[in-house]
Amino acid sequence: MTTTERRRVTAGRVREAEEAVERLREGFAGLGITLPSLRVDPVSCAGSGPAVLVDLGRCNLDTVRRLSSVLDGKAAGHGG
Repeated sequence: MTTTERRRVTAGRVREAEEAVERLREGFAGLGITLPSLRVDPVSCAGSGPAVLVDLGRCNLDTVRRLSSVLDGKAAGHGG
């Protein structure tokens, strides 16, 4: 694969990751949850391969509790 092809693949993966981050952000917002550091990790986009990572970031204890509550509800078969 040429450098140009690698860049094109990586750019596509970055776009996919940005779209996924936006869907995740909207989904969390619908549950009243905000992850302020949610983003595509820019360092992961700089490598030679398309290893794009999403940084879920840091959050406070209230947010962790809300996320845990939603996950517990899903695991129990509830709508959250």
